Amino acid sequence: MTIHEHYPLQRLTTFDTAATARRYLRLDREVEPLLASGLLDSDYLILGGGSNIVFTRDYPGTVIQLAPNSKIKIQNSKLITGAGLQLDALVDHCVDRGLGGGIENLSAIPGTVGGAVVQNAGAYGVETGEFVDRVDALDLHERRRVTLSRQECRFAYRTSLFKEQPGRYLILEVHLRFATEYAPVLKYKALADELQRRGITSPTQRQMRDLITSIRWAKLPRPEEHGSAGSFFKNPVVDRDTYLRLRDAYPDMPEAHPTPPDNNSTFKIQNSELSYKLSAGWLIDRAGWKGRTLGRAGVWPRQALVLYNTGGCTGQDLLALAQAIQADVLNKFHVQLTPEAILI
Repeated sequence: MTIHEHYPLQRLTTFDTAATARRYLRLDREVEPLLASGLLDSDYLILGGGSNIVFTRDYPGTVIQLAPNSKIKIQNSKLITGAGLQLDALVDHCVDRGLGGGIENLSAIPGTVGGAVVQNAGAYGVETGEFVDRVDALDLHERRRVTLSRQECRFAYRTSLFKEQPGRYLILEVHLRFATEYAPVLKYKALADELQRRGITSPTQRQMRDLITSIRWAKLPRPEEHGSAGSFFKNPVVDRDTYLRLRDAYPDMPEAHPTPPDNNSTFKIQNSELSYKLSAGWLIDRAGWKGRTLGRAGVWPRQALVLYNTGGCTGQDLLALAQAIQADVLNKFHVQLTPEAILI
């Protein structure tokens, strides 16, 4: 277990903003020594693949990160993987073996498996939590290993028990389960339209992965070219009255389908039993921010939900842009945007 002092964090996050950690600890195989190290008695932060986190300043404590782990094993019809494995590598492994109908919709999402579990990362109608059977972790508060069932993980829209209680759990392994028969998930019209355009009526899992990968990179910045954290804001969830008000005022607003309230969500519906998830990208676009910059931070020209580093961007630049967008959307639509990315 090696501890580095005053460690640069810029290359450990995809947004590529400069910051330094007071201490940095990288865990390879043995993790129990962490429990007796004394590092947990002061400020610490668990870092996954760094694809959904932005440091707005130097971090005064210890940043803890698992080393990449390519170990994957199949046991009793379930797949077990280390939390440090890249999510896209897991998806590719599953597609190669015909596992997990729907997991291919998570293709090309940067970050680790453990980070995807924390965030309940999702795309094109699929969320990571749908495939989780259980999670093995270190409970850093109680200083012991624990196993948590999918229900105990409290997965909800872009959140989980691990995100609700930051710093408590260090995810070590994730056990996944899959449907026995493959069926593509085509909830998003863009996927069905592109399949039709390509003349594919019964897509294979590999064709779906290739399609989703090409669609994502056609509209999102590649991390090696422009720093970003992917979708920066959550799609806001509103009550029926708010949705109907906006639909009447803006007929071109994308249709929002009603969904039952999520018992795990901190959002409480006041006026209806159903909630409506709006398109944050559309709100940002209609507020006039698509393609604009503020300082050295910008809104991606092909996807308004993505904020990016135009070159030399600082965490404070990004924070100023995010707050300006939130203020304009709130003023124009009376809807509050909440960051999906974690701001430190």
